[in-house]
Amino acid sequence: MPVTSVVKDAEALTLTVVAQFPAPVSRLWDAYADPRQLERFWGPPTYPACFTRHDAAPGGRSEYAMTGPEGDVHRGYWEWLAVDPQRSFEVLDGFAAADGTPNDEMPQVRMVFAFEPTPDGSQVTTTTHFASAEQLATLIEMGMEQGMALAMEQIDAVVADLRTFAADLPTFTQVLSDTQVRISRVIRGPLAAVWRAHHEPALMQRWLLGPDGWTMPVCEVAAAVGDSFRYEWEQGEERFGFEGELLESAPPHREVTTERMIGTPGETTNELTLTPVEGGTLLSLVITYPDAEVRDLVLGTGMTDGMETSYRRLESEVLVPAG
Repeated sequence: MPVTSVVKDAEALTLTVVAQFPAPVSRLWDAYADPRQLERFWGPPTYPACFTRHDAAPGGRSEYAMTGPEGDVHRGYWEWLAVDPQRSFEVLDGFAAADGTPNDEMPQVRMVFAFEPTPDGSQVTTTTHFASAEQLATLIEMGMEQGMALAMEQIDAVVADLRTFAADLPTFTQVLSDTQVRISRVIRGPLAAVWRAHHEPALMQRWLLGPDGWTMPVCEVAAAVGDSFRYEWEQGEERFGFEGELLESAPPHREVTTERMIGTPGETTNELTLTPVEGGTLLSLVITYPDAEVRDLVLGTGMTDGMETSYRRLESEVLVPAG
């Protein structure tokens, strides 16, 4: 069992859980930084979590839902307060209502996750800070202590599973709900370079091309929130494009845009998140469609294969040469 100690301190109003794993700190850190990995253990086995947002940077936010065997859904969120890569991060953890907004009727706690190497691997110390003795007692009664222990036990399988999340694996598509899809890939390059490659027209025109044979004659990038963008691709007599607006921007970690195909009705909301991980930068794109029919129609076009081709070109632009 990875949990080595659990200490409840009624005077300090804290619950501290220490767990050790036979894996390096970088591997353990990535288990929290990558939503695909985090949702495999953040929640009891019978209540798996699904993260629809995960901004592992100061000022960021994570949103998740845990679904039980009877279909009951319990939502939560993190507000990211501080991040010291490979060493620690601090969040406010709370319950959320059905629309994702904080549920103020339920407790909110501050959690600090500290990572350090050990002779046999690594250790994570999770310290939860409560606002009052009553809050501590309430959350312990709700099963927080047991939930933390179960989460630690599930990390074992995640940190041992190196291949599933290796940097050399292709673009991965995961259906999150009837309307949402998450597309993920580790880009072998530094965070700043990957962000720049999404915002400099000359760079975008070299890699954001989909299948071979296409060019990108129009690349008008939205520079500030509220600005519009327009991208067009061409191959022979064929031509198509997308346009939309920039809704949110938090360089170099996150941006949100609307997107619609030029000349057709309907639009999506695209949430791009970039996170430093071992092997490069984790690119996560959460796309929200109008409904499941449109979602399946778009996925059926082979969109993911085209994105993988583009991301391979992107790596050639941002990959840092060895030596």
